[in-house]
Amino acid sequence: MPYWIIFLFLFAHTAAAQQTMDWQATQGDIIHVQIHADSDIQQLTALGKSWPFQKNIDGMTHGWIGVDLQQKIGNYPLQWHSEKNNYTEHLHVTKGEFRISRITVEKNMSSFDAAALKRIRADQQAIKNTYDIKLDRFPLFSKASMPVDGIESTPFGAQRYVNGKARSPHSGIDIAAPEGSPIAAPLAGKVLLVEDMFLNGTLIAIGHGKGLVSIYAHLHKSHVKLGEQVSAGQVIAEVGSTGRSTGPHLHWGMRFNHVRINPQSLLMLSDNTNKK
Repeated sequence: MPYWIIFLFLFAHTAAAQQTMDWQATQGDIIHVQIHADSDIQQLTALGKSWPFQKNIDGMTHGWIGVDLQQKIGNYPLQWHSEKNNYTEHLHVTKGEFRISRITVEKNMSSFDAAALKRIRADQQAIKNTYDIKLDRFPLFSKASMPVDGIESTPFGAQRYVNGKARSPHSGIDIAAPEGSPIAAPLAGKVLLVEDMFLNGTLIAIGHGKGLVSIYAHLHKSHVKLGEQVSAGQVIAEVGSTGRSTGPHLHWGMRFNHVRINPQSLLMLSDNTNKK
């Protein structure tokens, strides 16, 4: 075979292996990215964090990245680090469309004395602690399912007003359903927290691996215990109206590497990627 043909073949193969992409995401998204690199990927970084990845039998390396609810819109570098090369791609973050939500509650659930504030802060810290628990598992990101049948009463990212005063954006989705309705784990994982809290009522946190944690709040009853391993689809709790609540519903939140993500975007993950 002539040398020039061999050269062209090698050049085309190298160019294909090193082809880079632009990716897009909305505030609150979890996205699936992928690359075909000429050497094994050792790290995936974007938005100032490292993200989990896996190499498939087809030679493609697949990664998952979370974009926080309040991540500034703009273009960011997305980098795959391998033994031989670093591949720089781009992640374009667009603004989410978040509505306004107003609720009215009893005064003791909107204005807090010193004792209540102390308990609320302790509750918040207990939840945050679960985000750093390391688990020896890898989430099946594209296999997630809804935890309960119901009607979305408050969407992710809604600007909350409680008794007329602005609060933090809604970091999960509220699903209205009859009290006692079964709640199923959307992914397999380990129970990291089961606790009765001041604002969140009865709450469960489940770790799914690689920094992916799901939160279930305002529960009527928990069916799992701390440290329990749960399978996807297993009933873990019942819908309730505990804590600061205006009616029976499930508050379903997700954190990925400490980032606040929209649970709906997890449900939409599949083998399709977020190419721009």
